[in-house]
Amino acid sequence: MAYTPQLRELMKKVEETRPSRVGNPFPRMTPEERQEVLKKFHPDYNEEGFREIRVGVDKGKRMPTEMADVIEAYSRLKGVALDLNTFDYDVDVLIIGGGGAGASAALEAQAAGAEVLLVTKLRFGDANTMMAQGGIQAADKPNDSPGIHYLDVVGGGRFENIPELARALVMDAPLVIAWLEKLGTMFDKKEDGTMITIHGGGTSRKRMHAARDYTGAEIMRTLRDEAYNRGIKVIEFCPAVELLLDKQGRAAGAVLYNLETEQYYIARAKTVIIATGGSGRLHYRGFPTSNHYGATADGLVMGYRAGAKTIYADSIQYHPTGGAYPPQLLGLLVTEKTRGLGATPLNVKGEQFVYHLETRDVESSAIIRECKERKLGVPLPTGIDAVWLDSPLIEQIHGEGTIERQLPAMLRQFARFGVDIRKEPMLIYPTLHYQNGGLLINENGQSTIENLYVAGETAGGIHGTNRLMGNSLLDILVFGRRAGRHAAAKSKEMAAPEGLNLDHLEQYHRELDQAGIGAERVSPMLLPRYTHR
Repeated sequence: MAYTPQLRELMKKVEETRPSRVGNPFPRMTPEERQEVLKKFHPDYNEEGFREIRVGVDKGKRMPTEMADVIEAYSRLKGVALDLNTFDYDVDVLIIGGGGAGASAALEAQAAGAEVLLVTKLRFGDANTMMAQGGIQAADKPNDSPGIHYLDVVGGGRFENIPELARALVMDAPLVIAWLEKLGTMFDKKEDGTMITIHGGGTSRKRMHAARDYTGAEIMRTLRDEAYNRGIKVIEFCPAVELLLDKQGRAAGAVLYNLETEQYYIARAKTVIIATGGSGRLHYRGFPTSNHYGATADGLVMGYRAGAKTIYADSIQYHPTGGAYPPQLLGLLVTEKTRGLGATPLNVKGEQFVYHLETRDVESSAIIRECKERKLGVPLPTGIDAVWLDSPLIEQIHGEGTIERQLPAMLRQFARFGVDIRKEPMLIYPTLHYQNGGLLINENGQSTIENLYVAGETAGGIHGTNRLMGNSLLDILVFGRRAGRHAAAKSKEMAAPEGLNLDHLEQYHRELDQAGIGAERVSPMLLPRYTHR
């Protein structure tokens, strides 16, 4: 019994209003209402949390303060003596990052005939991919099409997506699902073998493919097994800390750092793919995060120092349904599939105040408004306010046993701390979830630095300034595969790079000095530090 007597008393309001909400959907917001709630309550619109970057290729651009702190920092290699003429590894394609983007890039690069090395900060698969729950979008049903999917993507992205990237995303989506299934991913299906699909927030068709509510883990299992079966060389606990450039200023490898031995290694490569994930562990605005422990913006820092341009680095996604109580679940992602199955957000009076499948930015803003301005949040013993998410409504809509079948991971996670989501509503509040922007790429994953590719959450432009559910698992595979193929083809045209150097670091440090930025900040962060929190 995790809920206090006071919370159980407030829960009665949810139970009283539940019958009236079955078959009686709350109205969607008008475009004007959506814009108003975003401007007033979404953290991206609060200028206090941002500043202009003072160094680098995008000097003068707006970034979240915490992101600017790791960008405006000195390299870990400052003062470290390295022999850049002796290579510990020498390959065609170096892939930095061991999540879904890195794994899919490795598989495609190797299939194209390249010698591949994948290095990862933690274990292979320790990434946000593993934590993704709800599903992956693909328009592969008779009533759907990539064209309709495209309209949903750009509408959800506030019409700020790079069109070529959004097109690549939706056109490759059915191919990705077929590829995953061929590799052995076990998607939810009907008895006749038809793929089961559901709605996500902001989508006009049911195109969300899932494996219960551990879709990312199932996809990562498939990719990791395939990579090992194909003999791809993987080095764990060995992140890259800086990119190496050749004498023409092209990406030519990286300096690696072994977390266990604290030794540095030099990896030379004809092409490099950054797939290091996002930045949720920077905890923008003090928000809790649903992100994996390694999400510390490392790839963004390394790419930017080397001169790669960014796009929408000031756009961060806050997932509307993060766990708020019990305190052990703070920030835990409550998959959007929960709302896709019909769970509704409710205030302290048991009233629904927003349509349950608005886009994530709008839904989050409405929840923040309900707690901060309207003062109708549910007061928690921890001193914060939250709202209810009426998960028992799912069983009333779809029948008893639906949660156990469709949301087994959610059921177990809450049950560990005494909450039965089949009978008791969840308590939720927005959690820091996704880095919408990142390093600018084209449709083949190429950055603005020659021979440097980017895939996954480190890349920007695909989703505009707001991502829809299910398009992240999709984009890591679409652009991981594209980057892998293109990087492999490019490596065949290249001679072994010569004149490996870190000259860009010296120039960057001079800019920091000229801007009066002290040397106390060092990045990439690699691992978050919580001892001072």
